[in-house]
Amino acid sequence: MKASFWNKDGVIGAAVLLVYLTALQFTSLIFALEQRAYDVGVKLTSRNADTRIAVIAIDQTSIDHIGRWPWPREIHAQLIDKLADAKTKVIATSVLFTEEPKERGLVYIEKLYRLYKEDASAPNSVTWTTMGSVFNEAVVKLNVDQQLANSIAKAGNVILAMSFELGQAAGEPDKPLQGAIRKWKLETSDHPANDWLTSARTDQPLKSIADGAAGVGGNSIVPDHDGVVRSIPLATRYSNRIYPTFPLLAAATGLNLAPRQIKLTLGESITLGNVRLPVSSNASFRPYFYPAQNGKAPFSVDSFYDVQAGKIPLDKYKDKIILIGTTAPGVAPLLITPVSPGEAPVIIAAHTLSSLLQQHYFVSPQWNPLLSLALALLITLYLCLILPHLKAGSAAMLTGALFLLLLISHFVLMTQSMLWIHLMGPASLLLLGYGVLTTKRYLSNEQTEEKSTAESAESNRMLGMAFQGQGQLDMAFEKLSKVPLDDGMMGVLYNLALDFERKRQFDKAKMVYQYMAGHNPKYRDLEAKLKRAHQISETTDSSSGGINGSMLLEDGSVEKPMLGRYQVEKELGKGAMSIVYLGKDPKVGRDVAIKTISLSQKFEPDQIDEIRQSFLEEAENAGRLNHPNIVTILGAGEEHDLCYIAMEHLKGANLQAYTKVDHLLPLLDCASIVGKVAQALQYAHIQHIVHRGIRPANIMYEPSEKIVKITDFGITRISDSNKTHTAIMTGALSYMSPEQLSGKKMDGRSDLFSLGVVLYQLSTGSLPFTGESTAELIYKIINDAPQDPRQINPLLPPMLAAIIMKALQKDETTRFQTGAHFAAAMAKLEAGLRTREANA
Repeated sequence: MKASFWNKDGVIGAAVLLVYLTALQFTSLIFALEQRAYDVGVKLTSRNADTRIAVIAIDQTSIDHIGRWPWPREIHAQLIDKLADAKTKVIATSVLFTEEPKERGLVYIEKLYRLYKEDASAPNSVTWTTMGSVFNEAVVKLNVDQQLANSIAKAGNVILAMSFELGQAAGEPDKPLQGAIRKWKLETSDHPANDWLTSARTDQPLKSIADGAAGVGGNSIVPDHDGVVRSIPLATRYSNRIYPTFPLLAAATGLNLAPRQIKLTLGESITLGNVRLPVSSNASFRPYFYPAQNGKAPFSVDSFYDVQAGKIPLDKYKDKIILIGTTAPGVAPLLITPVSPGEAPVIIAAHTLSSLLQQHYFVSPQWNPLLSLALALLITLYLCLILPHLKAGSAAMLTGALFLLLLISHFVLMTQSMLWIHLMGPASLLLLGYGVLTTKRYLSNEQTEEKSTAESAESNRMLGMAFQGQGQLDMAFEKLSKVPLDDGMMGVLYNLALDFERKRQFDKAKMVYQYMAGHNPKYRDLEAKLKRAHQISETTDSSSGGINGSMLLEDGSVEKPMLGRYQVEKELGKGAMSIVYLGKDPKVGRDVAIKTISLSQKFEPDQIDEIRQSFLEEAENAGRLNHPNIVTILGAGEEHDLCYIAMEHLKGANLQAYTKVDHLLPLLDCASIVGKVAQALQYAHIQHIVHRGIRPANIMYEPSEKIVKITDFGITRISDSNKTHTAIMTGALSYMSPEQLSGKKMDGRSDLFSLGVVLYQLSTGSLPFTGESTAELIYKIINDAPQDPRQINPLLPPMLAAIIMKALQKDETTRFQTGAHFAAAMAKLEAGLRTREANA
């Protein structure tokens, strides 16, 4: 009775709903799925960026020509003067002018100037008067802060950036805000305490610089938990008052709005003049991120150096809103957006500003959770009340149609109405419930079939014996082989085999004897019968004339050894930890590579059970990875003490051959390879899988088709447990990160350090760290800075050297933080190399 209760469709449907609600409440799985669908919807939406916005980028080219960042303030002043003369609408610079760079020369000149003014012994002397003019000119020219302040005040339309530390609600504000900030205090109908919105610490521009600015706004970007920027804060609470952020201030200034014309209602909207924009309870706004079209960036982006040097006509910027900010790798942090794996903050500010000016934004209504819950309940009713009464084909078609309806509705609402409704959770509940109930139906049918099988066994026995009596022995064996074996059936089959022998059909008699031996090899004289009917020679090893461990049958055919379902063809290679074979999957006729590890030979006896479990778990994790630059895992298992992983059989070879000075790849190929590897690592790291062993031997490359694949996911972790296998034997030590060698907790940034070592070696033919002993090498990796790669290969571009040195930072917080950041830097390098190659 209990079994029948739990077998009811309604109970199973309710259990599926409970699992779904638990995942929704206590995990981020459902919301992460909604976020991925949101990102896809953004990419499918088509809008045009505001042509009134232009970006002047402090890029790598500008730093190479003007000098090391940060630059002297007079350089910024000169650009502001030029843009002011060009009649720009707004100049919004995200550069922080928060520190006072006191020139040592200015200190002494001011001191001499004070002494000069105090000494009036020769007030009418021509020399004395000339000296005073020189002193005055020196004070003016050396005071770069005053020059910048004068340029900002003269322009009258400059917006400056500052930093608010969001989420710092505890304690009193550390300092009062300057007047240029306070004048933009917003009118709000309600602003309850909100830690995410509130700040108690700030880093303001110098007062002398800020006094002449049109306004100062906080420039804060807060990514979601998965690291993707989807919403932008438009206001910040400081000292119990609300102030606009940098993009909102730029939009208001561009629209000629006064502070009183901006009104904020938290959780509802923010009003810019007559334009009403929706905001969440923490004053965040979901802008539209404009994708590139036909390879062209959505915004006009010019190099700071090109503008400064007069290479771009200033008329281009007339009546434009200009955003100035850093984009150079290593200077500007690269952030992930729904349309880009790496974007500088100033470009994100441009997306936000365009969205504010053109009212391009996505809305997630407050009733979204209620609608999602209501849909989940309706789907549960469908699963419990309608699905069980449908035939298998109809159930599949209707469920598929409902799933497509939810999917299409999501993307139609996103692309046409810019409305984000959470439909992926109900869609996943629909698929989950359909899978569970369909499986339950299949199992129920299987139980019914088992009952009918028992009933039909007697029928098959009677038919088989009837065919045997009529001399139709083949048909008799076909029927009798469907009857479960017991002592009675063994006698029937024994007589059948004798009948085959009487007809001199010894091969068929052998087949019957083999079938019987599977049940009881000691039955009567079955062993003698088999020996006479069946002669099999097992080959030994190859040194004694065998066929590579295969079985040579008496008819001359070869039965090759198997690992799981895979047929082993031949050995491809051997390493310190494993042997790789060429295999074939007989089911689909596909060649595979099979990597094997003998646990008893490689590990201590007390480790084997733990290592076996770890191996299979790592193989399962690696098997979930589905990326064009990661080798596909087809299956894994164990045979006795032999663990194996079957993977796609790759053409080409690993990168080890291209690390020699006389056999280096072109820099353009290096950039492309490393960029693809970084993208693959970004994907793996999002799945919480760290490779731990990135090195040339684990990266396959096929030059003719430019195919790049990372191998050995799932192998590297158990290699760390092998007490008899050292890093020196595999050459892995030189590629390990400082935290890996120190035994600290690792994350994906350790793989990015190893990838930096690979890039160094592919570019120079040398390793960044070498030592005469293991201890010396470990010490250098943990403590010493690598030699600049340009000292080894002077032909390397400065940008490539900068990328390498950033990847090899000892402190993981100062390296590339994600594979996407690394890949974006390599993409810019690759674009630069292609341009240089085209101009050569």
